[in-house]
Amino acid sequence: MLYQNARLIFPDRITPGSLRVREGKITAVGEVQPQAGEEVFDCAGSYLAPGFIDLHIHGARRRDTMEASAEAFDVITRHHAKGGTTALALTTVVATSEDILRVLQAAKSYRSRTDSPGARVLGVHVEGPYFSTGRPGAHWPHLIRNPDPREYTPWLEHADVITQMTVAPELPGAPELIAELARRGIIASGGHSDAWDEEATEGFRRGMRQVTHTYNCMSAQRRRGPYRVAGLLEFAMSEPQIRCELIADGHHVSPTLMRALYRAKGREGIILVTDAAGGAGLAEGEAYTLGTLPAVVRGGVGVTADGKALASSACGMIDCVRNMVEMVGVPLVEAVQMATANPAHALGALGLEIGTLKKGNLADLVVFDDQYGVNRTTVGGRVAHDGP
Repeated sequence: MLYQNARLIFPDRITPGSLRVREGKITAVGEVQPQAGEEVFDCAGSYLAPGFIDLHIHGARRRDTMEASAEAFDVITRHHAKGGTTALALTTVVATSEDILRVLQAAKSYRSRTDSPGARVLGVHVEGPYFSTGRPGAHWPHLIRNPDPREYTPWLEHADVITQMTVAPELPGAPELIAELARRGIIASGGHSDAWDEEATEGFRRGMRQVTHTYNCMSAQRRRGPYRVAGLLEFAMSEPQIRCELIADGHHVSPTLMRALYRAKGREGIILVTDAAGGAGLAEGEAYTLGTLPAVVRGGVGVTADGKALASSACGMIDCVRNMVEMVGVPLVEAVQMATANPAHALGALGLEIGTLKKGNLADLVVFDDQYGVNRTTVGGRVAHDGP
């Protein structure tokens, strides 16, 4: 397959050109001429970018990661391919140890399939259950607990399928867990946290290099007696080695806050995520569950059934890219980097050749137009979505 008449998006530029795919990989990029008998896809001047990589996604179309079934994973991966996502981490909620282990086992089996219809499954982002009880978000508070090696050691027997674990660094036992995750090459991400500055610092010292959905469910500067002390938010914004997840759906975080994060972290410090759940792909007012927590789509975002908290987004990655450009004023090349090369770099331990348009990389690609309509998504050269 030859992709012609495209605007190719690289980390530092956008240039007109073509791209050839053979046997699931990129074999040529730039001024490439068609060969006899070669199938050609005319991009008609649309953008051709690396496929988007979503490190934090719970579900779509009423299906949820916690179902731990190939049928649910098919729906989730197929839906998010429509938004340009070519690789994703299925994400858990606060749940019993048995339910989390069930997801890990199901994802490992699913990842080995060769007939998956949508985005590739990178593994599992274990979000919880080690949260601050004061920052539960849309998770069941009664299931929140402190890290216990007797519980998480069996999970880590599946370390090859765990991409990331979100943990509040201030909890008893959290520093030891963070160190173990870092030792195993798993992203240790601070989140759902009420940490003070020194507790965030200790998490960083132990190996925490990322924070989960920046601003949301995260401690910020406050007073300790007469003194003003930073929280996890300010620590993450000030530490160059910390990567910040951002749900850029236009609901979870205001444009002003997104601009502040961009000014602090720059193009390389932000990882766009959808944090999408079963509300993705549903219409206004339709109900779904996040894990087992009742929720509804309201005003273009998921909220708990009682309306008291956000319950994940309903967007796709293409929406996050568009919002960074239109709401924040980020150049398109940088917004795409936040959805491709940055998460790929964070996942470096996986050894996958994704995230950039480079000869030899997997042909995980997205074609989109000036209105951010996704015209084609390919995963390893396989068409996962075609058409508007």
